[in-house]
Amino acid sequence: MSFEQVRKDWITLGGEDPLWAVLVAEGKRGGRWDTDAFLQLGRDDVASARKQLSALGLPATWDRVLDFGCGTGRLSQALAEHAAEVVGVDVSPPMLDKARSFDRSSGRVTFVLNQHPDLRAFPDASFDLVFTERVLQHLPPEALETYLTEFLRVLRPGGVAWVHCTTRPTWSFRGFVWRAAPAPVIRWAQRRLLGYPAPMRMTGVSEKKVAELVAMHGGAVVDAVAVAEPESHWQARRYVIRRGHATG
Repeated sequence: MSFEQVRKDWITLGGEDPLWAVLVAEGKRGGRWDTDAFLQLGRDDVASARKQLSALGLPATWDRVLDFGCGTGRLSQALAEHAAEVVGVDVSPPMLDKARSFDRSSGRVTFVLNQHPDLRAFPDASFDLVFTERVLQHLPPEALETYLTEFLRVLRPGGVAWVHCTTRPTWSFRGFVWRAAPAPVIRWAQRRLLGYPAPMRMTGVSEKKVAELVAMHGGAVVDAVAVAEPESHWQARRYVIRRGHATG
């Protein structure tokens, strides 16, 4: 599965059922998400992250934030309540159109289309916080690893990335399918049996691999918390990653 194919799939998902594609939940398919409830979940996630960061002695308000894989702007809107500027970046134009329609930030949020498996649109050291939730899990392994290293590049010295990554499937029936079935079979089943507008791939990365990649590019994992997400049939962790301060 290439990055380009994933991008095309998310253009389709964003065009047909964007809120459900962002947060797959029972009974919410087919445009059944209530917009206010959907956006409230973004505020809840950001509140949880701010609490975790504050407990670690890290800033919980920011100058400039990158919301990576912003989708319909659920988190961008919440982050804008605690930041001077938020940049939401996504690969799907329909998702970004929906995000702009939800924007109530009075100009504090800008939405940017990214068509590359990196963050070349942004210069080094340009954000205080990179925030990403349930995005990296849908990327091919090589793109996932590249973006992890790119987060450190675009962070200012001492800046923080709050990163969600899946690790491995659970031992539920669907988790076993994720472990055992070839990717083309899963894509076929999602389209033909489950009726997805486009497939959603899932990629896991170990905590050890995350720590190694971060260390190789001038950062450190400050905290890693297990996340219970039974609806996804995957285990996950949320990482607090900090870029080292400049020396010399």
